[in-house]
Amino acid sequence: MLKIGRKSKFLAIAILVGGKSSRFGSDKGLFEFSGKPLISYLLDTLSDLNYELFLVANSIEQVQDYMGKIDIKNLTAFIIDEKDDFANRTLYTPMIGLFSAFKELNRLNYEKVLILSCDSPLIQKLVLKYMIEQSKDFDCCIPQWENGLVEPLIAIYPVKKGLRIAKRNLKIRSYKLTNLLNSQWKIKYLSIENQIKNLDKNLATFVNINELEDLDKLLKKI
Repeated sequence: MLKIGRKSKFLAIAILVGGKSSRFGSDKGLFEFSGKPLISYLLDTLSDLNYELFLVANSIEQVQDYMGKIDIKNLTAFIIDEKDDFANRTLYTPMIGLFSAFKELNRLNYEKVLILSCDSPLIQKLVLKYMIEQSKDFDCCIPQWENGLVEPLIAIYPVKKGLRIAKRNLKIRSYKLTNLLNSQWKIKYLSIENQIKNLDKNLATFVNINELEDLDKLLKKI
């Protein structure tokens, strides 16, 4: 972990930036959109929340790229993907980012972590505050669509329990993010259509960028 600064301690926020971005063609977080990198929109949203903020990257080289192109004053630290426990050192999956975040935050004695992805630049602050409030008596808090699908990269997870399951999933090559959810956890599902939409009427929070064409979605939501 590369240390930068410091804040509060019940919950941390971790943004995954280490994806391969094969469909997009370049590092999505650093892609310039309307004059600044996509991840800077998310960092601006998180800037006045009183929680320590970590970026989870895939390599020291990626960390150096980010340090040269974004404002790091509100970051606590970078976490670099932890692949030493696994045979495949070239593995690119959000599960390895989650595992790496859980491992470092467990070492730092955090109870919970709000996991976000750098390719969702329009996440709304009111939605995040609501999720954090709703998570207090639960292991996990996760948005759910009325068709049953969930949003595992805008979710609050238990650090210690998440670490155990993520490590097991990586060892058995089970990379589907919903496999992280455990039936023994006390999970708070938040209805996107009936609860979150009251805070974010356009549901801009859930616009994510997978391909260059998806940038049109940002323009429409903005």
